[in-house]
Amino acid sequence: MENFVVSARKYRPTSFESLVGQQSIASTLKNAIKNNHLAHAFLFCGPRGVGKTTCARIFAKEINKYDSSDIIEDYSFNIFELDAASNNSVEDIRNLTEQVRIPPQQGQYKVYIIDEVHMLSNQAFNAFLKTLEEPPAHAKFILATTEKHKIIPTILSRCQIFDFKRIQITDITNHLLFVAKSEGITAEQEALNIIAQKADGALRDALSIFDQIISFSGNEIKYKDVIQNLNILDYEYYFRITDALHNSDIPKSLNELNDILNDGYDGHQFINGLGSHFRNLLVSQDPNTLSLLEVGNSIKERYLEQSKKWDQRDLINSLEYCNKVDINYRASKNKRLLIEITLMQICGIKEDNNRIEKKTFVVKQKQSNELKNTVSNEIQEDKAVDVPQILPKDKEKDSKEVVIELAKMSNKSIKIVNFKDNISKKTISINPNSKTNKQVEKNDNGVTKEEKRNEKVFSQEDLNRIWKQYAEEKENISKHNLLSVMRDKKVKLKENFNVCITLDNKVQEEVIKDEKTKLLGYLKTKLENDSISLTIYVTPPKEKEMKAYTDEEKYDKMMRSGKKLTDAQLKAYSKAVKFTVDNMIEIDGRQYVTRKAKQTLKGTVAHALDEMSDFLPKKYLDLYKKK
Repeated sequence: MENFVVSARKYRPTSFESLVGQQSIASTLKNAIKNNHLAHAFLFCGPRGVGKTTCARIFAKEINKYDSSDIIEDYSFNIFELDAASNNSVEDIRNLTEQVRIPPQQGQYKVYIIDEVHMLSNQAFNAFLKTLEEPPAHAKFILATTEKHKIIPTILSRCQIFDFKRIQITDITNHLLFVAKSEGITAEQEALNIIAQKADGALRDALSIFDQIISFSGNEIKYKDVIQNLNILDYEYYFRITDALHNSDIPKSLNELNDILNDGYDGHQFINGLGSHFRNLLVSQDPNTLSLLEVGNSIKERYLEQSKKWDQRDLINSLEYCNKVDINYRASKNKRLLIEITLMQICGIKEDNNRIEKKTFVVKQKQSNELKNTVSNEIQEDKAVDVPQILPKDKEKDSKEVVIELAKMSNKSIKIVNFKDNISKKTISINPNSKTNKQVEKNDNGVTKEEKRNEKVFSQEDLNRIWKQYAEEKENISKHNLLSVMRDKKVKLKENFNVCITLDNKVQEEVIKDEKTKLLGYLKTKLENDSISLTIYVTPPKEKEMKAYTDEEKYDKMMRSGKKLTDAQLKAYSKAVKFTVDNMIEIDGRQYVTRKAKQTLKGTVAHALDEMSDFLPKKYLDLYKKK
């Protein structure tokens, strides 16, 4: 039985022409060899499986080739490979530097390939610095690493740096087709494309997965076998659930999600795949971004067909919903419910947009009609001008611009005004002598008058009722902070329809300020008064009174409060305090009152205990009351 060799080793490139996805680096190295413009040290960096070590071996062989055919072309004995992951000490580097001094027996150069060079210790890097900066003429160093940021700057400055990029999915797919053809294996294009996507830009990983799939399915690689073996969600799932979301079919979308979860797929994996699906639909809508769609031809056609059903704005909103779930997924306690809510929100996107468009259309149509009528009225007032004909310049821009064509004109100058959406003025003046910019209307007698604001009178009871009604509505949307403030604090109706509210602190003020615009709009609408204003007052914080501890502080507190002792009480207090101090003893660092002092204090100040409660320490008073 022959020993099996994995595809990553069997089909490892042996020349610059066979390198996959690194053509620019291969061309640079070939030209350097051709022109004899070789640096003494090279640094190959990039992700795993992109060809760093392979390129280093090819480069090491190419620089030692001779044109004469009588000399062997395999100079592998001039190539020394060192694994820095296991040889990362100073002693290993010293042994290397000693070998560098010896010139090659055959060939022109000795090439030292140090793989995973970022694993060297700082001491080993420092020991390698001098040799790397000024090596012998026959020595070339090729350093390879996946983590360039871990290499000290003094090493980086001494090397020519080549950044290897991730291999494109198309390049990996084509190479897998070559390997499958060489091995006599039939493979579907979509299956190999899935393998390339799973490899994430690493050709070695793609070949390893390729061998794994062959072990599973034999000499025929099918799309279903690949997604089953790699536990990848089929495109069919996403196409079905996307159709359900577009049709706002919530039950069907939830059933599709249930089938996916029952098949053993992770919810986080599904939501990430759904986001990628919406992204693919978005890039499929524009021919300029169609090249970003990295799928097979059959799947690409399905993307193009489904993308025609979706509006670009809806796709962007759906992507935002998927991104929010991706961020909040790990922190969520009910992950399935989070995904289901997101699917229901995406189902409602189309309905929300239709509702908004309908409202916008009604407003624009109404505005357009008002503009036409106003222009017509203005022109009719001018006797020197006949009745104009107002025609839309473009059917699509009917609400934005009005062109006035006059059948007959007088010698007077007439201004034609263009009306656009961003114009906030409601007044239209064609007559240059017009003095007002306010909207006017005509009454039955033909007399113009200004539009009046709603100023319906309301009472305090009406205000309280609408205030409570607004608070109840906010309870339904779980605005607990606002709800508590509106329930606890009462509002008062002042002059000129000014609504005043008094709050306790700045936090409550910020809550009301955030809701002020919506609250005022609600009050004006419900109370039918456009003159309502809201004034917020914050009660200033009270200064906390410091507690008195010493006798002086207690005396000052009493004097501020207006209490005064009689001469007899002051005399008794002074005598008691002096006697107490004279008869105190110290035990273990603490002061204690003697029994004799207690007896004297009891008889002397018994009549003044009530008034002296603010002066004497609490421990003395408790003792007197107890005795």
